Amino acid sequence: MRALLWLHRWTGGIVGILMAIIGLSGTVLLWEDAWIMLPGADEPAMNDPVALGFVIERALEAGPDLSRITFAGEEIGLHQAIYADGGGAYLALDGTVVERWDGMWERPELWLFDLHHYLFMGDAGKIVTGVLGFLLLGFSITGLILWWRTRKTFTFRLWPVRFTKSAIVRHHRDLGVVASPLLIVAAFTGAVMVFPAVAAWLLSPLAGEKAESPLPDDLAAVDARTDWRRVMTSAQAIYPGAEARRIMLLGEPGAPIAIRYRQSFEWTPNGRSYVWVAPDTAEVVAVEDPATSDTASAITEKFYPIHAAKVGGLVWRTAMTFAGLALVLLGLLASWSFWFILKTRG
Repeated sequence: MRALLWLHRWTGGIVGILMAIIGLSGTVLLWEDAWIMLPGADEPAMNDPVALGFVIERALEAGPDLSRITFAGEEIGLHQAIYADGGGAYLALDGTVVERWDGMWERPELWLFDLHHYLFMGDAGKIVTGVLGFLLLGFSITGLILWWRTRKTFTFRLWPVRFTKSAIVRHHRDLGVVASPLLIVAAFTGAVMVFPAVAAWLLSPLAGEKAESPLPDDLAAVDARTDWRRVMTSAQAIYPGAEARRIMLLGEPGAPIAIRYRQSFEWTPNGRSYVWVAPDTAEVVAVEDPATSDTASAITEKFYPIHAAKVGGLVWRTAMTFAGLALVLLGLLASWSFWFILKTRG
């Protein structure tokens, strides 16, 4: 038990600040829809393929090399366009540009997302956040084991009664045990999204055979002749009752246009129902329907909406907010007490 305590304390002291950063940025992102207060942000979204085709045309006019558009939905009534040069725009439902930016740093939701997922370090940072997820899983489990010996002294408090070694340790222990079930969920779902091979291994008994058909690579390129209204209408016919969520334009030369839909049974906000359309003829060339997928894929699809509180309504979002703020306190006080109080007082 002494070795477990030593490992828990030293590892927490070293990565506590990073845990607090992940917790705080994630908590702010949970309420993203409440603080993006641009004109039209609270408008009810529409799902008319002709109107969406018009929006795509306006987005192409707003900037070169349109990469993708995430269409307005339940959370925000604005379409978000992202361009290959790193810029972007929010468009109202009628296609009017209400906000334009040239880089990530001009929009807080963009740099907060990058901080939470990549720590501003690109793919290397993503690996770090995945490792932090597994470490948090370990902290939560070992913390429960270590707490059990002192369970009779449990007192829940949001803030230490004093900033002394014993008071901070007791606060850390008791707050951690309350937040640990939620932190385990957040840590596991976050880590396996970064390392999908782990999820694939865990869920392998539930996985079925998946035959992937190659997409055509000899189609005409997207150009001024592409009829976006026909493209969206053709794609919508595959999933008549589904919600169009995202269109992706910049693929390999000769590749089709990819459009994501969200069917009623899907938890993921942007869905995982794909339609690929030829740019010149608006003909559907491929489809991927999660309704025909195996149990493992159905479970994997739930990781992100659970992690980001995109399901469960206000109750789950509030619970994950508590978990995020608890992680901030646990991480900051663990590092501060380790490097200052414990160092100076033994």
